[in-house]
Amino acid sequence: MTEDFLLLNPGPVPVTDEVSAAMDEPMVSHRSADFEAVYERAQDGLDYVFTESTLDGASTAPESGGTSLVLNGTATMGMESAVANLVGESDEAVSLVNGKFGRRFARIADRHTDEATRVEAEWGTSLSLDDVREAVTDDTEVVTMVHNETSTGILNPVAEVGEIAADHDATFVVDGVTSIGGDEFRLDDWNVDVAVTDSQKALAAPPGVSAMWLSADVEEKLDGESAPFYEDLEWHLRKAESHQTPFTSAVPLFRALAVAVEDIVEETMPTRIRRHRRQAKAFREGFTAMGLDLFADLREESDYSNTVTAVSLPEEVYGDDCEAFFDGVTERNVSISGGQAHLGGQIFRVSNMGGLPDDAILRGVRTVGEAMADAGVDADVEAGVDAARAELETVESAHADD
Repeated sequence: MTEDFLLLNPGPVPVTDEVSAAMDEPMVSHRSADFEAVYERAQDGLDYVFTESTLDGASTAPESGGTSLVLNGTATMGMESAVANLVGESDEAVSLVNGKFGRRFARIADRHTDEATRVEAEWGTSLSLDDVREAVTDDTEVVTMVHNETSTGILNPVAEVGEIAADHDATFVVDGVTSIGGDEFRLDDWNVDVAVTDSQKALAAPPGVSAMWLSADVEEKLDGESAPFYEDLEWHLRKAESHQTPFTSAVPLFRALAVAVEDIVEETMPTRIRRHRRQAKAFREGFTAMGLDLFADLREESDYSNTVTAVSLPEEVYGDDCEAFFDGVTERNVSISGGQAHLGGQIFRVSNMGGLPDDAILRGVRTVGEAMADAGVDADVEAGVDAARAELETVESAHADD
């Protein structure tokens, strides 16, 4: 008997029945009181996720405050909105790049200023803080960075870079797309001025809308006259005061997001963070126990992602030979992701974002192992599953009394 379809891609991620059902409710006007109530629910939940994504449950909102916004577009809209509203043609922007989404931030900066600088490292390796210190100056207006690089499974040192940005009074814009809602994200402690995330990732809502958090200091810098029309953040902030968006809202998606973030509030961020870390470590332990190598090359200031695991493909299924492995995964009714851009045929990636049960992690490990074995890789499937199960049970027991 074929098992149910299991989605382990790093976005979109599975959503609950309640989230799906929210989209089926009768349509209402985006200028109605009904919709305003939905937006307010989503905003309240996002306020919690943005400001209390800590293991101890403490708030990391700056004393001066800030605002959560929902945008009618995916997180790339949020990334571009931040840069386009804060950078002029002659303003200096520094973008940190060690993966596809850091590169995306840099490409956005290239379109909005003639003074864009990149601090680069090979994809999957750690960024050099010395290189960052050299690049960021008192003339730097904006620093962009990806916290959790989805393309490579590496967790970048936001705290350290935030300190460098703050030392030069630069606005620090962070892509938290695959970390916010699944791992720690400390706004004030890390000197984050703008944070961007996506509905379809750790928030576990359908794709199509995204969210931003703007500090009060950034709000004061916004000038709608020079902003793109659709991405005018000053306008978005004004409309958000009455729980609306400047333009027609994606009503069903806002409803789904409201339910998803309310689920996070109910679970609590400390519990959610521990669950994501436990499951990510189980993936890592499982894959390495069966003889596979993790892709990311870490330094002291970096770490493995707690929401996306990237694994190097062994030589038997490397490059053009990878189809046999990925076909084997698909035949088992599981969906995972390969590498992006030049990493295609070099790695595979699995996600534990959202609300996956532990048995989905074990099934993911087993599926990868069996597909590897079918493709001619000497993979110890049972050792991998046993290692993943032991990690899940050990850490679960450690938190049983929490």
